[in-house]
Amino acid sequence: MNFNNIKTELSQNFASGLVVFLVALPLCLGIALASGAPPLSGIIAGIIGGIVVGFLSNSNVSVSGPAAGLSAIILVAITDLQAFDIFLCAGIIAGIVQLILGFVKAGAIANFFPNSVIEGMLAGIGLIIIIQQIPVALGTEGYRAILDKGIGALHIGTILITLVSITILLIWEKSAFLRKFKMLPGALIAVTVGIVLNQIFLSTGSHLAIGDDQLVKLPVVRSTEDLASLIMLPNFEGFTNPVVWTTGVTIAIVASIETLLCIEAADRLDVYKRTTNNNRELKAQGVGNLISSFIGGLPMTSVVVRSSANVNAGAKSKASAIIHGFLLLICVLSIPFILNLIPLATLAAVLLLVGYKLAKPATFEHFWHKGIYQFLSFFITLAAVVVFDLLTGVGLGLLFSIIILLIGNIKKGMFVENAEGSGKYFTITLAEEVSFLNKASIKRKLKEIPKNATVWIDAKKSVYIHSDILELIQDFANNIAKEKSIKIKLSGFKNSFEINKDDNDTIIIDHRRAI
Repeated sequence: MNFNNIKTELSQNFASGLVVFLVALPLCLGIALASGAPPLSGIIAGIIGGIVVGFLSNSNVSVSGPAAGLSAIILVAITDLQAFDIFLCAGIIAGIVQLILGFVKAGAIANFFPNSVIEGMLAGIGLIIIIQQIPVALGTEGYRAILDKGIGALHIGTILITLVSITILLIWEKSAFLRKFKMLPGALIAVTVGIVLNQIFLSTGSHLAIGDDQLVKLPVVRSTEDLASLIMLPNFEGFTNPVVWTTGVTIAIVASIETLLCIEAADRLDVYKRTTNNNRELKAQGVGNLISSFIGGLPMTSVVVRSSANVNAGAKSKASAIIHGFLLLICVLSIPFILNLIPLATLAAVLLLVGYKLAKPATFEHFWHKGIYQFLSFFITLAAVVVFDLLTGVGLGLLFSIIILLIGNIKKGMFVENAEGSGKYFTITLAEEVSFLNKASIKRKLKEIPKNATVWIDAKKSVYIHSDILELIQDFANNIAKEKSIKIKLSGFKNSFEINKDDNDTIIIDHRRAI
């Protein structure tokens, strides 16, 4: 790329890159907070997601960074491992697994997950975020403190800043006039107002002032030694811990699914309707997660919130994502003392609204109207994600969906018609695909046919018939039908199978071509 092309890319994408940076900054800090990780780890992931993944990916509008969808897994893992540097080994494993998935062309994996399971997973993540952030928004140490101390555990100043921040975010989102100011996202305004309010409380000696323990804590770079200390290396002893491996694989699977879904959404948002190579995206995410974990950053995915902000700001190419990554880098190196003034309550407000959007009541209503089975698939996934973990939730939701599918297929193996309601003339039409799962229902229907009836078994619509079903029909024709004086006619089988009779008038179905 020559200088003129670089200049064009910068001029076309700098404004959108700046907007994404302003949106990403509070989200990077907030997601690190929700994950129980150092605040800087979220910024590092945002930097790598912008610069490294931005360069390697061929997506033109998606933006990668730390994701709310991974926060629950990360929080549990860090709590179990009791050390962030050990957790970083799990991020390295996740990156390697994603690289493997990219090379084996597993980019179509998201197509195998029903929408009800995916939406249930996202709603579960939303509820987890809300549950986690309520104590932060109230200025208390946790739910136990509220139970023990009651209202005395709450901090009025923190609650005030939370409410003001939520109000700003809602007004900014709902107001058509304010949405015109794309260069000033609501999250940035909320953060700025939160800082100003707390500084007023501190300067006036008010009891509403928020202490240092409820503010962002980023290291301040004053020398080259401080710069080196920003990078936290993994504790490679973590590779001997089975929990690290389980966590790494879990992150890889969830991050890959979330990335592929976000990429699909981003491609739909792209005004130029360009498409992304999913396998290349998995490789890019794998490299990004490897580098991020090696220098103390959180795992990342492609993120819908940032990608949609990027499109709405007029991004033309992936240069916008790269610009946002460099702006994050410049910010953390030059003005960390300003970032350290941000109340955690403001970031909690941002995350509470993110959680609400993921688990909004309209989603519940949508799946309720789609039918009881779709709703149960959605709700089982959601509940299991909240009660257990993401992987268990998705697994249970997928298992339920498969069971419902199997039950539906079992019922659709055959269609029985009773001619004129006489109870003597029956037409049994086999479905397009008849598997061994249909054996029980077909056996029951054949057994219910009365004596002296006439039965026509028609297989002309069938493309696939399992050998167990052919044996069942053959046994019925040669034994049960004769015992009950049932006249039987077979048709349609000749298209796929040979039907013959031996010297004793025994029907023989040649099912060498069956499976």
